[in-house]
Amino acid sequence: MKRPLRALSVSTALAAAAVTGLAAAPSAGAHDSPGHRPSAGPRAAAGEAELASVRAATARYHRVEAALADGYRPSPECAASPDGVMGVHYVNPARLGSIDPRRPAILLYVPTENGPRLAGVEYFQADADQDPTTDDDRPSLFGQPFDGPMPGHEPGMPVHYDLHVWLWAHNPAGTFAPWNPALSC
Repeated sequence: MKRPLRALSVSTALAAAAVTGLAAAPSAGAHDSPGHRPSAGPRAAAGEAELASVRAATARYHRVEAALADGYRPSPECAASPDGVMGVHYVNPARLGSIDPRRPAILLYVPTENGPRLAGVEYFQADADQDPTTDDDRPSLFGQPFDGPMPGHEPGMPVHYDLHVWLWAHNPAGTFAPWNPALSC
């Protein structure tokens, strides 16, 4: 299912990362077909210690002011589909193109009556050859292959891979599922 369009400023930052060569070298573990969907299971358990370190590194972002102070900028909308919610994407352009688990490029917040609530993180990597039919550069983290390659979700966004990690909100679809049906915008 195609994602709703996000803010042009997000795609501009992502496109800039791809064009300037900031895309990180892929992690070991290129996987089967384009559009492969990772699932929770043995690979998820193998990455639990690393996930704990990401939780520790991102805990300060429960205060959205800390995210803003560290260079994250919100998209103007909350991404939702019939499959669930991704939330409001807070993108840090300085972190795009790096797949450092403890320094995610994107934070996922859901709106609440008390302000934005941190729900997860997202990792992004532009596809090296910009060909959605090849996936020999698919990255992985936490024992999970990224989703993709997929076309950009709006003009200017490159063909890319991404991985959503629901660290701060339970996702009945799985820790690494793109959409969280338990949340709302």
